[in-house]
Amino acid sequence: MRHVESPPPDPVQTDEFPGDAIPGDANPGPPLAELAFDSAYKSFRLRRDELADHHDRVEFWDGATETALVCEAVSPFHERPAHRLAALAERIAAVRGDAIACFGAMSLIFPDENGRPARVMEADQTLYLHPDLPRIVGPEAMVVGENHYPDVVLEVDRTTDVRRHKLKLYEAWRFPELWVEVPDESPRPAAGLRPGMTIHALTDGEFKVVTESRAFPGWTAEQIHLALNEEQLSASTARCLERVGAVLGEREGTGPDDDPMLRSLRREARVEGLARAYGKEFQNRAAMVRAVMTSRGLEVTSHFPLRESIFYGASVEAVGVAALRCEDQDDFLARLKQASDR
Repeated sequence: MRHVESPPPDPVQTDEFPGDAIPGDANPGPPLAELAFDSAYKSFRLRRDELADHHDRVEFWDGATETALVCEAVSPFHERPAHRLAALAERIAAVRGDAIACFGAMSLIFPDENGRPARVMEADQTLYLHPDLPRIVGPEAMVVGENHYPDVVLEVDRTTDVRRHKLKLYEAWRFPELWVEVPDESPRPAAGLRPGMTIHALTDGEFKVVTESRAFPGWTAEQIHLALNEEQLSASTARCLERVGAVLGEREGTGPDDDPMLRSLRREARVEGLARAYGKEFQNRAAMVRAVMTSRGLEVTSHFPLRESIFYGASVEAVGVAALRCEDQDDFLARLKQASDR
């Protein structure tokens, strides 16, 4: 865990950051004595002047008491949901046609009046729907009042219960949406924990439990929990991801064709459909194109031009002329396009 001691930059000018160093309704949260961190946490003294050079994971650091809290060693049961969420977000981003950034176990800092860390938390996963915004995170952490809030923060509960401590801090710091996941496979779970996903959304300054995400509209807590615990992506989860990605894309005027990989796959699917529809006529025509170009000493790939949609809309005459006059495959397609534009 690291932080920067230099004075903070000017705050980002958005609705979330109207110009104050810290949003007016945000506060550092209750004193450490009122936060019921359970026995899974171990505490030790970590002086402020040691904080910048302390690189081991720290769940929470309190500047008033210079106390650091750490959990027992992480396990696959704890780490898997966070990595799984990043993979699911990538699929949503592809359908949406715009990137979603996942910063993993990032340090979250609440600064004091001098810009120094007053408190530090470590999230299990942090998601940003608009990674192109200015200063979404700092060089080494997200600082309340300097950087944009993550759209979603994930906490994975297994041997701990975030409701008793960190939940209060996320609420006090005014994070917009917190997901708390208790995995299906949780050896030695904390008392009172049952497998499931709980979504806490900030409403009028307080967290309220909601049934579906606001950041990812239409994705319910039940569906998210199922997706995080599947060994392989199910058809029902795939439909959820596609639906959520489509809704997000519709809001911003983007879609699957804005994602390079999906654009290529969709293009291939369209061309394969055309090839099946036109049948042997176009297979024979393609064989003629390859034969003519090869006889002219031009390099031709095995499936050219069957995977090019423009080939199916061109006349026999245009195809023959292009094959006889082109300089390479790209020039062949350019000549077909030129003929179709006339």
